[in-house]
Amino acid sequence: MSRKATKQGEPWEGFYGPNLGYVWDLYEQYQEDPSSIDPDMKDWFDQFGPPSSDVKIVNGHAPAQQEGETAASVHKVAAAVKLAENIRVHGHLSADINPLKEPGDDNPFLNPKEYGLTEEDLERLPADIICPDAPSHVTNGLEAISHLKDSYTKTIAFEFDHVHDVEEHQWLNKMVESGEIYKTLSDEKRKSLFTSLREVESFEQFLHKTFVGQKRFSIEGVDTLVPIVDEYVHDSARGGAEDVMIGMAHRGRLSVLAHVLGKPYDMIFSEFQHSPNKELVPSEGSTGINYGWTGDVKYHLGAEKSIQQESYETRITLANNPSHLEFVNPVVEGFARAAQDDRSAPGFPRQDASKSTAIIIHGDAAFPGEGIVAETLNLSRLKGYQTGGTLHIIANNQLGFTTESHDSRSTMYSSDLAKGYEIPVVHVNADDPEACIAAVQLAYEYRKRFQKDFLIDLIGYRRFGHNEMDEPAATQPHLYEKIRKHKTASEYYADRLIQDGLITKEEAEQIKEDMMANLQEKYDKVSGNKSDEPVPVEIPEEVESRLPTIETGVETDQLRHINKELITWPEGFSVFPKLEKILKRREKAFEEGGKIDWAHAETLAYASIITDGTPVRLTGQDSQRGTFAHRHIVLHDYKNGDIYSPLHTLSNAKASFAVHNSPLSEGSVVGFEYGYNVHSPETLVLWEAQFGDFANAAQVLFDQFISAGRAKWGQKSGMVMLLPHGYEGQGPEHSSARPERFLTLAAENNWNVCYLSSSAQYFHLLRRQAAILEKEEVRPLVLLTPKSLLRNPNVASSADQFTQGHFKPILEEPKTGQDAEKVERLIFCTGKMAIDLHETINDDMDTSWLHIVRVEEIYPFPEEEIQEVISRYNNVKEVVWVQEEPSNMGAWTYIQPLLRQVAPEGADVSYIGRRRRSSPSEGDPKVHKKEQSRIINEALNQKSEGGPK
Repeated sequence: MSRKATKQGEPWEGFYGPNLGYVWDLYEQYQEDPSSIDPDMKDWFDQFGPPSSDVKIVNGHAPAQQEGETAASVHKVAAAVKLAENIRVHGHLSADINPLKEPGDDNPFLNPKEYGLTEEDLERLPADIICPDAPSHVTNGLEAISHLKDSYTKTIAFEFDHVHDVEEHQWLNKMVESGEIYKTLSDEKRKSLFTSLREVESFEQFLHKTFVGQKRFSIEGVDTLVPIVDEYVHDSARGGAEDVMIGMAHRGRLSVLAHVLGKPYDMIFSEFQHSPNKELVPSEGSTGINYGWTGDVKYHLGAEKSIQQESYETRITLANNPSHLEFVNPVVEGFARAAQDDRSAPGFPRQDASKSTAIIIHGDAAFPGEGIVAETLNLSRLKGYQTGGTLHIIANNQLGFTTESHDSRSTMYSSDLAKGYEIPVVHVNADDPEACIAAVQLAYEYRKRFQKDFLIDLIGYRRFGHNEMDEPAATQPHLYEKIRKHKTASEYYADRLIQDGLITKEEAEQIKEDMMANLQEKYDKVSGNKSDEPVPVEIPEEVESRLPTIETGVETDQLRHINKELITWPEGFSVFPKLEKILKRREKAFEEGGKIDWAHAETLAYASIITDGTPVRLTGQDSQRGTFAHRHIVLHDYKNGDIYSPLHTLSNAKASFAVHNSPLSEGSVVGFEYGYNVHSPETLVLWEAQFGDFANAAQVLFDQFISAGRAKWGQKSGMVMLLPHGYEGQGPEHSSARPERFLTLAAENNWNVCYLSSSAQYFHLLRRQAAILEKEEVRPLVLLTPKSLLRNPNVASSADQFTQGHFKPILEEPKTGQDAEKVERLIFCTGKMAIDLHETINDDMDTSWLHIVRVEEIYPFPEEEIQEVISRYNNVKEVVWVQEEPSNMGAWTYIQPLLRQVAPEGADVSYIGRRRRSSPSEGDPKVHKKEQSRIINEALNQKSEGGPK
């Protein structure tokens, strides 16, 4: 600060208005700790002391610039500025946002007396010191404070103080304080809003009286959710969005399906009749309801609808969602990102956030209660996952089942979690439809300007129990006595429009009567179709059968060309020397005697897949380098930090390649990748666990979405899960990917579960997965991947194994089974166990009496291939399954009955491995090694009678 700014002896003459208040705050800070402020300002205070207490301020101008000035002390200015700021920050505490509760009037933050201010003090201050964005009719400080109170304490309240970006913060405050947030609604718009509320109310009331006691998770109490969502959808469509993705739990879902997605009433009624008619013609613009062959309850189902808006066509998608309420959140975000990404050219996909937007509707107990919410919010600003801003709506009925707020969260508001992610929060009274529209219009404008998330806390109530079979008065008698006497949002708004002369009471009643008559007509149309005959379960033929054999070899010249480009980087790019040596070894892979290890095979597979025109997306914790420092698919210049991926510059690539290191989260990332894959079925989407057992943190997604989504909803996926697995003495948490869990969920060819023993098999399996992506037989792939075997020469394959052939469900051990007549034991195993056995067999060992078969694809069980092997060995006395996992884990429980079915008559089927255990593996590497040796010795010892059963 220049000391030439004022005349000698008049150091404070140039300071007035908010600047003077700011200087006074600095002086107080200076008094506490002189070193804590700017050095120039410290020198100034050292020389001149505090701001003068008799500085005159008039309308924000220096005293010499106006006549008739009014004196005001700096203390009064600072106090008034502080009062104004506290109204902005704490005004929500006095706002009329709870339809069941009168707002309090004892908020000390809003009381001028607490700041030593009188009305006269405030009247003497100019308005623009306190509220620079106030409308022109606000002329002094007292009116400015009154305007701020009115702006921040009505039926809509705001929390912006946690938004630290100055531009955002100022814009949000200006929207509120200037009145821009409250766009004047036309008479027609207000009537349309009333009609929408009447539709929702009539629909819910008709269901209540027609299907007594049936669960529907009524929207009543937060009816304005429908016009909020509808407003945002149509604003987004007008703004050019091609897709609007919606995720929500049960509460209000049927009304959203009916009134936003256009699901026909008669179709909903038929589902209540327990005889869903899938042949019913959807309403105009509707593109379909999601069904699988087993189906799901009506309040889990999703739908799609296309709407025409001016020159744009927009598709609205409501995602299918199970009873794990918030787990659809990352799935919807994946939908939105997939719709935004252009994957048609090499390199990272080009994102256009304006092409789609997401709306996620939360429960007030679930939002703070379920960890997946925080995990998903954390994705909102990350490069690989951000979607340009999501509208979050809490359908806040102030109860979680029967649990009240004080027992379900540790925060004042259910929305408080969002503050940690700097998401603006608006609380709005669900009984005030026009305030709700103002809130959603602000949300839309904010997203459009800043491309960030926004949250609307829609505070209402729940007119009935958690579901319509509950009696809520049993647990909240006083609350429900109040709710029974409370008018509906539609009734309140009718009173308002009648008072404004827009409609008459008779017109309001007639609208409801007409709607009820229409609903009755739709119901009568389907009521005669009720049938007690069960709907047959019909699995599509393509799903019922195993995957066909697909030739996936790549021509030698093409692979050589790809390989050369994969180990070439720009001139001047400095790869870490040790890594450069490792990568350059790959040059010799196609020479005689050369081998291609696991990571090399994977990179060749990705390169050939994008060369064929199929986009690839790979994410996971540390996936760019690889947890085990094996992949290095993104290179880092060790001198300047630049990054480069050869997969982005392949000369013949026809599609994008995306690889992102994910946050330390499994649930949200697995959900996101599943959603991305469902919405972009032409993309090979892979998620990699850091260690396979970490996948259990995403178990809900495997159970409810990936394994069962097609059967329940007809929702196809070709997602790949890479789960590092193998017992190497690293302890319980770094050994098992829990294959038993995926095999327990395996049925109806819902996915493939594989555990491979060669890099060529990996190459062909990835290429097979890419080849089936957009076909009817597509299914997810669960792949147990290696750790210690990544660089094992016995897993590496020769180049000719990549240039021809296909993936094989089984492989036979080359060191055994040479003399079919001598073989008495057939060993079946998989993955690392097969390599351990292979490495133990040496030339001095007599293995003529046994043969080892590697089951590479565990599910679907390769019965034909195994029977063919068995048919060649006529003297088999025992069929043995060998695994390193405990007997209650791994594949044994799943595969035992299947081996018994194919075993030769009279042959014993037995098990060699670890005994049943509660923990996946030993914690001591020496104990592990000893146990592993026992398993191998028993398997290869002719005198063995098998391990523990």
